[in-house]
Amino acid sequence: MHDIRAIRENPQAFDAALQKRGSDAMSSQLLQLDAERRNKIAEAETAQAEQNRASKEVGAAKARGDDAEFERLRGLVAEKKAEVARMQAEAAMLDDRLRQMLLGIPNLPLDDVPVGKDENDNVEIRRWGTPREFDFAPVEHFEIAGVKPGMDFETAAKLSGSRFMMLKGSVARIHRALGQFMLDLHITKHGLEETWAPVLVLEDMMLGTGQLPKFGEDSYQTREGFWLVPTSEVPLTNTVNGDLIDQSTLPRRMVAHSQCFRSEAGSAGRDTTGILRQHQFEKVEMVSITDAENGLPEHARMTRCAEAVLEALELPYRTVVLCTGDMGFGARITHDIEVWLPGQDKFREISSVSYCGDFQGRRMNARYRPEGGGKPVFVHSLNGSGLAVGRALIAVLENGQQQDGSVQLPAALHPYLAGATRLTASGQLA
Repeated sequence: MHDIRAIRENPQAFDAALQKRGSDAMSSQLLQLDAERRNKIAEAETAQAEQNRASKEVGAAKARGDDAEFERLRGLVAEKKAEVARMQAEAAMLDDRLRQMLLGIPNLPLDDVPVGKDENDNVEIRRWGTPREFDFAPVEHFEIAGVKPGMDFETAAKLSGSRFMMLKGSVARIHRALGQFMLDLHITKHGLEETWAPVLVLEDMMLGTGQLPKFGEDSYQTREGFWLVPTSEVPLTNTVNGDLIDQSTLPRRMVAHSQCFRSEAGSAGRDTTGILRQHQFEKVEMVSITDAENGLPEHARMTRCAEAVLEALELPYRTVVLCTGDMGFGARITHDIEVWLPGQDKFREISSVSYCGDFQGRRMNARYRPEGGGKPVFVHSLNGSGLAVGRALIAVLENGQQQDGSVQLPAALHPYLAGATRLTASGQLA
């Protein structure tokens, strides 16, 4: 969420930053509503002062025995009391309207984020690995002979409809191994704290990280009012919701492996084959809570943590900076890491690593006490996939596929598969 005081101080800069994102200028509407709110608060305070003066005079009139003045002043007090209540209610209504407007406005991009409309304007900053040259035409993951016995789309559709998957046997085991490997790497090598968190959260938690109110259609809600998390970013970031913590405890670096749920609203017709885009999937998610000075260094560090997973799995990738028109709602800057998928003959996103500044901290009212003293400061937050497990499975299968329908598995997974090094053409681990 944005600081209305910062908008008052420099409305032109606020509008210019929004327009870089393709959003309309908002400062005039916000400042008009803010002015109405502040005027109503001032009127309420004036009426309150008049009520207080009249209340004091009531006692004086009674002490003098001036019954007529006593009754007049009692009526004035009652009148002012009603006036104060009405004005306070109007001010609260205006305050809520302003808050709702601010909650629906995306974060402002950093100055060095490339300006653009969509993914075609993203800027590649580095590339790792060389895509394998096949002496046969590589196929997509679900077409590999050894994979077919382990991906049951028909049963998943019978159970739940479209965009669900059922993994079985060796493929399910490789999928599980990938999640375990990612967790272990982040915990032992990258210093993240393993966390197991709920996947059902309260509405305020979705508000805190920016999924609500604007993107409610992208998530699922239960009849009881809980929301299914689209990623563990929601519970992990909200661990500091409403808290005032010591700066000395920062950064807080967490990682969780969880089920995730997305309605994929607006994605009709996109990636309908295979398991690339599902309603239910697994991710290993990284979250950092830090102070204002260390947000950008932490962003670079988190990006390297995600890249290290792909390097350990021997998967070629490229890292891009998202342009202003392609960034997520809460981000100030985002690095997308795209893994090479030979079956599609293209790079596809497998991790987004975003720095949000104090945008989420302000929404959550999460602050820290500076070590040197002074007023509390809103925390800065970051989140990133480390990685999307299903997409990593796709990449491992497609990059390791052999002409006979088997799959060579990366060495990093061998210890997690009891020493197995490949998936045979018949779907067994060997």
